[in-house]
Order: sequence, then structure tokens, then C-alpha cells
Amino acid sequence: NTGSWDITQTLTSPSHILLTMALAMKLGLAPLHFWLPEVIQGSTMTTAFIITTWQKIAPMSLILLTMNNLSTSIFLLMGLLSSLVGGWGGLNQTQTRKIMAYSSIAHLGWMATISSIMTNILIMNLLIYLIMTTSVFFSLIISKSKTIQDTTSTWTLSPTLTIIMMLSLLSLGGLPPLTGFVPKWLIMEE
Repeated sequence: NTGSWDITQTLTSPSHILLTMALAMKLGLAPLHFWLPEVIQGSTMTTAFIITTWQKIAPMSLILLTMNNLSTSIFLLMGLLSSLVGGWGGLNQTQTRKIMAYSSIAHLGWMATISSIMTNILIMNLLIYLIMTTSVFFSLIISKSKTIQDTTSTWTLSPTLTIIMMLSLLSLGGLPPLTGFVPKWLIMEE
């Protein structure tokens, strides 16, 4: 439609909306999130780790590159909806991979919300999310915990690992004195 292969030069509204929706689907933003919890639950812990971390870098870099061409109102709406869906969806889960999938949806909602306002907070939020998610997944892989019930037996295996896992999960949830609270606080300030 634009006569160009360059995604930074899109001129029509349908191409902006299509690009926004494609990136949202790749990231797993609500309402295009339905594939993410099921795919992560059906995969191995290592594959789930890759999907929730490494696979988010390319779409986020495209969002940073094309932020001026994306539909800001749709992105804000999807960010708000993703934060709500991710928070509510993870409440009643017992499978650790599904909890991490809904955590990914919620965190990406926060990132989508700030993406059109302050990209430096988006980058900081993405880096903190990647570090926290990596530590949680490595803790789950080492302890071989597939459910929340499995994590209760980790204390006998390694008390240090249990404490690290607990602090990482609380930080990932955004508990105020921990690292995961800082990006949410900055986003709320903006």
C-alpha cells in the first residue's frame, strides 16, 4: 500500500493498526494473548524461559523503532487490558509456567503503556523484567518445580535457592521494597 518495504515510513492508518496488532500478538498483549499461557504450559521449562524473555526483545525493539507510526490509543488500551488480564489470570493458577505466562502478559502491559510516553523507562522496565524472569526460571529449572506445591519441597533441597526464588517472585510481583516495584512506580509517576 505504501510502495515501500520500510516499516518506519508507513503513511496509512490501516498499516499503523496492522503493525500495532502484529507486534501485540507477537508479544502476547491482551486481547491477543490467548496463545501465550497455553503454549508456555505445553512447553518445557527452558522453552518457556526463551518465549518469555528472548522472544520479547525483537518486538520491543521494533516498537522502539516504529513508535511514531504505531497507534498510541490502541497501544494504551492493550497495555491497560494486559495489566488487568495478567494480574487476574495469574491469581488462581497452580502451574508455575502459567503463572509466569500471566506475569509476562501483565509486565508487557505496563511496558506497552509507557512505550509512547517515555522510551527510556520502557528500556529500563524491559531489562529489569528480563533479569527477574531469568532468575525465577533458573530457580524453577534447578529445583524442578512445575507447580506451586513443588516449590514447598525446595527448602530441603536448598534453603538459599528457596530464599532467592521467593525474593525473585516477590520482586516480579512488584512488592514495594524490591527491584520490581521501581519500574511500576516510575510508570505511575509518568
